[in-house]
Amino acid sequence: MSSNTKLKDNLRAAILAEPDAVLDDKDLMQALVAANEQARGDNVIDLRGIAMQRLEARLDRLEDTHRSVIAAAYENLAGTNQVHRAILRLLEPVDFEDFLRTLGSEIADILRVDHITLVLETTVRQEDPAIEKLGGVLTVVEPGAVDAYLSQDRGGPARQVVLRPIAHANPRVFGTMAGQLRSEACLRLNLGEGRLPGMIVMGAKDANHFTPQLGTDLLSFFAGVFERSMRHWLS
Repeated sequence: MSSNTKLKDNLRAAILAEPDAVLDDKDLMQALVAANEQARGDNVIDLRGIAMQRLEARLDRLEDTHRSVIAAAYENLAGTNQVHRAILRLLEPVDFEDFLRTLGSEIADILRVDHITLVLETTVRQEDPAIEKLGGVLTVVEPGAVDAYLSQDRGGPARQVVLRPIAHANPRVFGTMAGQLRSEACLRLNLGEGRLPGMIVMGAKDANHFTPQLGTDLLSFFAGVFERSMRHWLS
């Protein structure tokens, strides 16, 4: 018996000992199927083989979809945790100035954005040194400016949350950071009956950080908690 025959015997014994290993090896099974088709010749059509190929392709698509769903679920969970942490931190300050400073620093870090500005409408326009001390986290605008800003790229009434890329960020909103920002999230605030509206604007250097295709549920929830906190401070 030649060494080549012994090798075949050894291989045969190994396969017989662990047949499941052969069946579970996708590349090996594809090689066996290809060898079988080659042995039959081109004049024979294997309908069963065609059906198996289609099932394999469908299985691959299902696996890709499964991975995408799991990835989206983890991303959504991470986003939920971020917003919850931000809200808990937002509720800690005991004075209004600390409340605003926290928004522009720790809240921005938790939400992983590069800048946050609170925009408030007012009928009184005058320079306030206290605003300058807050490091650009607060800016005041004339009545109607919030809705105009929210709807500047589309017609119709202003939405509560607007996500969009920006080619040229508004210096009035973002100050010295305007030249570095490429996308923004705008959250309209209802500050209560008899009060003018406000807005939170979050800016990011990444143009894909805020896009219209993203969900807005978590940001809407954050805006709802923030506007209730603002009502408390304003009262």
